[in-house]
Amino acid sequence: MKSYISTTGIKRVTVSNSIEGGGNKGAKVAEPSAAAARGRLSSRTLLPVVLVLGIVLPFLFVRIAFLVLESASSSSCSSPIECKGWRLFSRGYISQKPREELTRALMELKDGNIVEGGTEDALVTFNELVKEMTFKQQDIKDFAFKTKTMLLDMEQKVQSAKKRELIYWYLASRGVPKSLHCLCLKLAEEYAVNAMARSRFPPPEHVSLLSDTSFHHIVLLTDNVLAASVVISSTVEKAANPEKLVFHIVTDKKTYSSMHAWFAINSLKLAVVEVKGLHQYDWSQELFPDLNKIVFLDDDVVVQHDISSLWRLDLNGKVVGAVVDSWCGDNCCPGRKYKDYLNFSHPTISSNLDQDRCAWLSGMNVFDLEAWRRTNITSSYHKWLKLSLNSGFTLWQPGVLPPSLLAFEGYVHPIDPLWQVAGLGYRSSSAQGQILEAAAVLHFTGPAKPWLETGSPEVRSLWSRHVNFSNSFIRKCEVLR
Repeated sequence: MKSYISTTGIKRVTVSNSIEGGGNKGAKVAEPSAAAARGRLSSRTLLPVVLVLGIVLPFLFVRIAFLVLESASSSSCSSPIECKGWRLFSRGYISQKPREELTRALMELKDGNIVEGGTEDALVTFNELVKEMTFKQQDIKDFAFKTKTMLLDMEQKVQSAKKRELIYWYLASRGVPKSLHCLCLKLAEEYAVNAMARSRFPPPEHVSLLSDTSFHHIVLLTDNVLAASVVISSTVEKAANPEKLVFHIVTDKKTYSSMHAWFAINSLKLAVVEVKGLHQYDWSQELFPDLNKIVFLDDDVVVQHDISSLWRLDLNGKVVGAVVDSWCGDNCCPGRKYKDYLNFSHPTISSNLDQDRCAWLSGMNVFDLEAWRRTNITSSYHKWLKLSLNSGFTLWQPGVLPPSLLAFEGYVHPIDPLWQVAGLGYRSSSAQGQILEAAAVLHFTGPAKPWLETGSPEVRSLWSRHVNFSNSFIRKCEVLR
């Protein structure tokens, strides 16, 4: 007998008998066709069925588990079976009903029902809230109450943290660093023991220049020796004609000796510098009765370009030239708006000014003293100070700029925005790149002054490059080290 098996499958078996004389010499046995068809049908349909079940069964399991959990905490169904029966085909109701209940619970819950600062057993994290709601099986109203309590408590903590941050930044900006305090003390000591530090300046041959209107007069009000040195050195360095510059430094009585000692020892070869204390002025007269036009510089500025053309500006009869418009485009204030300085809830303020109006920038201004003398600005300034006193100091935020905004109302002439770029004393300044390079004066308004540790490293170098680190007093006090 011989067997033959096809390579394509067992489709046919041939059996032959090699015994001679046998009745049948060969026989063919064919596999039944029906059995073959059933085999093919089973193998082809099994795999898709398994795949479909593998997809559907996990979904059904998760869906049924969710429905069971939801129905256990729901009071709208008479039984879990009833809920599962019709919710399985009512997906819209499942997603909308809890949402509506939660919204209604939050609307019904009043802030007055929540104790300020939270409760004694207030939950700290959302995970704790979920665990408590799961174990105690509390309803949506309890969930809404505790969630809102937690959110309000967190909001109060955030607001408190912001207030503390503002206070710390304010104190940091008003405080005197150890290095600057050291510098002031050592210069005061030098003034006491060193005759050169007490020497009169400018020299007698230059005294007449202090009132010569053909020169460019710059006024600086400050009690910061280091800051004053940076303002003057940067201005002289960038000036096209430094020999035309005359600086008038006005300081307070306690800083006078230190300021005088610094500029007496570190005298300028080209420009003229005068240091006077407030106690040395006759306040019944104007501070600079012989001058016609001055440029005022604050002590937290650094000069990047020649500013001599400021004295040639035509102010069109106005008293002060200041940056009002901004380099950042229309409807973009270069500094702040009136509402940031003044209290517009007070009728005296709201009836006179527009709260969304841009305030002009101080820190670098041109003053036409002749035009000033023809106005009542000084008396207006005193009038507003008296009104503020009578109102209990409720008319504006603390500072010298708010009453100036009121007194100089109508007397401000806008100048090119690139004369001054302000805001460099804040954490982030919108002025970057080409704007900073093109600005004639950089003003470090804000708490992050360049001589403080809070100063921004990105812009501090623009100021510190004018510090004389080779000076012995600077080295001994480790200024900016």
